Order: sequence, then C-alpha cells, then structure tokens
Amino acid sequence: MAETSVLVRSDAPSSSSDKGDIVGRILPANLEAEAAFIGAVLIDNRVLEELPIALKPDHFFEPLHGRIYERMLTLLDRGMVVTPVTLKPYFDGDEALKELGGSSYLAQLTADGQGLLATRELAQQIYDLALLRELVSVGRSLVEGALDTSDEVEPMRQIEEAEASLFQIAEGAAGTKDADSFRGATGKALEMIETAINSGGHVSGKTTGLTSINEKIGGLHDSDLIILAGRPGMGKTSLATNIAFNCADRLLRDKRDNIEKSVGAGVAFFSLEMSSDQLATRILAEQAGISSEALRMGKISRDDFQQLSYASQRLAELPLFIDDTPALSIAALRTRARRLKRRHDIGLIVVDYLQLLQGTRRNQDNRVNEISEISRGLKTLAKELELPVIALSQLSRAVEQRDDKRPMLSDLRESGSIEQDADMVWFVYREDYYVASREPKRPIESDEPKLHEAHAAWAAEMERVYGLAELIVAKQRHGSTGKVRMRFEPRITRFSDLAEGEMQPGDYD
Repeated sequence: MAETSVLVRSDAPSSSSDKGDIVGRILPANLEAEAAFIGAVLIDNRVLEELPIALKPDHFFEPLHGRIYERMLTLLDRGMVVTPVTLKPYFDGDEALKELGGSSYLAQLTADGQGLLATRELAQQIYDLALLRELVSVGRSLVEGALDTSDEVEPMRQIEEAEASLFQIAEGAAGTKDADSFRGATGKALEMIETAINSGGHVSGKTTGLTSINEKIGGLHDSDLIILAGRPGMGKTSLATNIAFNCADRLLRDKRDNIEKSVGAGVAFFSLEMSSDQLATRILAEQAGISSEALRMGKISRDDFQQLSYASQRLAELPLFIDDTPALSIAALRTRARRLKRRHDIGLIVVDYLQLLQGTRRNQDNRVNEISEISRGLKTLAKELELPVIALSQLSRAVEQRDDKRPMLSDLRESGSIEQDADMVWFVYREDYYVASREPKRPIESDEPKLHEAHAAWAAEMERVYGLAELIVAKQRHGSTGKVRMRFEPRITRFSDLAEGEMQPGDYD
C-alpha cells in the first residue's frame, strides 16, 4: 500500500480535544487505513503478533476506532477470539457507532479483506500520522509561547519544555504517559525478577560491578535517584567513576558475547568539578594499574606506557559519555540527558556533584529552595528517562566535630529534600583517612619510650585499617540499610570487593 495519507479537517468525526481543537486547520490522518487495519485484525487476530511497532488506541485519529481497538486488545488478553460478533455486546450503546449504522459497521469492516495484504504498512502509517499530529500540537504550543512577550516570558524554559515534548514523541510516548494497569506493572516486576535470577541472584537492575554492593542493593534500579555522599578525600568521585566504568564495560562485553539482556548500560557522566581528560586519566590509571599521579607527571616507564596504550585501545569503544560543561543548570542537564538517551540509549546517569548545579531561577538568598529544586529535578529525570541517576553530594562539617566520623542522614548539606527525594542514600567512609591525620610526631632514637610506644600503637592501628572502606547504605526504599566493606587502592583510585580471606563477620550488614 502506498504511504499516502488523507488530510482530515478538524471538523472530521472526532471528539478528542487534542486532535480537533485547531479550527480550520488540517491534521494528518487516514481513516480508511484505520478501518482497513481493524478489519484485518477482526479477520485474523494473529495480525497483532507481527506488528513492527507497539500500536496503541491513542494512535487512532477517530475515537471510535480507538475504542474498538482497545476492546480488541482487552479481549485478546483474556484469550478470547475477536470477531464482530464478540465485539457487538460492548458497543450496543455506543452513539458514535449508531451514527455509522450500529453493529453492522463492525461487520462492514471485515467485508474488504485488502488490509490483510499490508497490515504492517497500515499499522506503521497509523503510528506515523499519530506522531505527526503530536508534532502539530507541540508546534502550536511553541508558536503560542513564542508570541507571548509578557514580562514573565522565559525563552530558555520554553525551549527546554519543547525539547522534553519532542523527546516524548521520539520515544513513542504520544502525549502524556497513561497510568499502568496492574497487569502491566506486575509484568515489569516479573521481568526484573527474571533478570535477577539470570544474573546469578544478585542484580535486578544495572550492575555496579562490585559484587558486595550488588548483593546489598540488588543493582541500580530504573527511575531511582541515588545520592552518594562523603566528606572530601573519602573517594566518592572514585567510587562513582568505578561504577560508571563497570556498568559501561559490562554492556560492551555483553554485546561482544551477543547477550541480549545485559545488566550493563551506556553511561552519561556529568562532571561539573573535573575535566573530561582528568576523568579519563583516572579510568586509564585504574585499568592499567598505574598511579594516576605518575601519569599526570609523566613518571612512567616504557613498559607502563605500553600497558597504558593497550588499556586505551581496549576502552576506545566504551559507551561512556563525559560532559564536563561547568555551571550547568538542572534544566540544561535534563535537556542534555534526553539528547544522550535519544542518540546513544544511555541507561545510567552520574552527576558530580549536586551542589555545583544551578536552579532555573538563581536565588543566592535561598540556596535551600534551589537545592530542593535540583534534587526534585534529578528524581524527575530518573523517572522520565526510566534509568538510575547517581548524584554525588557534599556533607556538612558537622561530621568533623564528632568522635565517630561516620556520616548520617542529617549531615547531608543544605537541604532535607535531598534525603526526601532520594530512593537510596550512600555514604563513603574511610577510617584510614582519619587515622592518618592523627599520626604522632615520629620519634628519634633519643626520644622517651612513651613516644616510641605511641607511634608504634598508631602504626599498628594504621596497618589494621589501611585500604579498607565502608559504603554505608543509610536509606534504601527497596531493602534494608547497613554497610558494605570494600578494598580501596588510593594509588590507582579503585574500589574493589574484599577477598574472602579479608572478610570479617561484621564486614557485611
């Protein structure tokens, strides 16, 4: 069938305000294609099993066709055969159907079986025309907004809203998202459980690449906002970089092994603090096993450089995208994230760090409200794109005033809304950082025995805690809180699981 459409004026039979509110304008639609497609399905229900796209009732221009299609899907879902006879009881009182001749119209749809010759093409045309009508709606709103010259007008915000609408259309959302039926929600839940089973019983979301963390949280779940916080020097950026690399690398390996359902994902890393080359240096140092400080200063041997070259070649195709634009607003970040989702199908976003983002309205006198807007915006982004968002956050100096330096939820800086909006809150804590800062004066040969004993006691304590780190899960909507102990190698800024011999009874709560 030729890909031509019938242009229908807004006074065509349609009760939808979204589809017929442009008086005198022309909206793209093809009622004949809709009728032929429904007739084909009524003749052979198996047609729906071969569709190249997910056709929905909202994609039909004529509301009656949409209602018929919706009832067909419901009956098929119950395992019934759909024919004009089985449909008739549901439309006896339908006024729109009465105007077309009543139940005889249903039989009339099956009279011409030509739709069976091009069902896929008909479905695609109905879908494409629905998207064009959505574009008309977005364009109308954009024009009306652009013509508004009042004092309250915000052109950048209009652009961001238009791009958000275009993203929904590009994803096939066709307008606002409808509520999921419980059947649909349970289907998604079962898929998640199946993923966890197939991954070995640990990961139902995206992997962190660290078994101990995966076992505690079940992986990174879509639509979740995860706050990763810590005092300076604790290694929160290192952990975020490790997770971003592990997730992207898992996707790359699974693609090479032709694994269809991967627990990895493409990653967008928004670095507002470090440049892209600094982050790349960290990842290269970790993978090559070379000190990042030595890399920056060029203090490496030829063998090290060769090892570095091998690592860079292996990582060349890594689906990790770094955006180091400084002073991003939350609205601009969401716009860039949508673009990356559309172009590269990213499945994880990392933001380093939350307090460096700006709100849409800068208000230096009320930073708390601005941070609240940012945290809500990140949570909205996670739900909109259906992926996990990890946002790094600073902690207040109150931690330093306590004897026990382990962070708690009240230490989150500047806003309680961060804790409220987050699905999970993690704290990174390294005891060796604080023990190192308490080093007593190094004794010399002539010093008193007490000084030697004090330094020896400190050295023993340092040896006990060196290279150990804790991830404190202070909030988790999906499970219990607790802590996970890990190994941290500061020379190459890498977190890893503790070896079996290093595990203690209290290492995993």
